[in-house]
Amino acid sequence: MSRISLTEKVHQSLLPRFRSGSIAIDATAGNGFDTLFLASRTSESGSVFAFDIQQQAIETTRKRLDEAGLLDRTMLICDGHENMAEHIPAPLHGNVDMVLFNLGYLPKADKSVITHTSTTLQALNCALRLLSDAGYISILAYPGHPGGREETEAVKLWAKSLPETSFNICIHKPEHSGSSSPEWIEITSVTG
Repeated sequence: MSRISLTEKVHQSLLPRFRSGSIAIDATAGNGFDTLFLASRTSESGSVFAFDIQQQAIETTRKRLDEAGLLDRTMLICDGHENMAEHIPAPLHGNVDMVLFNLGYLPKADKSVITHTSTTLQALNCALRLLSDAGYISILAYPGHPGGREETEAVKLWAKSLPETSFNICIHKPEHSGSSSPEWIEITSVTG
């Protein structure tokens, strides 16, 4: 039996969350795989907003979406994820269904350009303000690169500090994993 990747597990967990008109954010577009997944599952009445600080990531994502015929339902933004609220139209604030973070660096690119704890925490706080009452945040954190362990631990502490009356938190660490293995943090709004 083949093992599925952590990214595939994230995608599987998202499937039942899509509805007509879903609004999704890919906070770290990278090579565009999460953005493509979101756009392929979002109806024509929905929207996907994808952020990355590297123009290379935006262009790779644009090409991937264009080839799949899904560019029309996606807005690509070359800016830090901590600034996402500035780019999301005001009527969508409080109506975002899901936000995905895939922390670390852009594969096959400059590995010195990484997500940073301070801006990641700002982005997570921003994502909370954008979420709908039944919204969902998924964070894949990678402790294996310089600064990655500190960022992963800070994100887990941040998640654990959220009020239990408002959010369900689940932290997954793959079985048989080492200290540099990725961790998956899920945050689900508790419908009030």
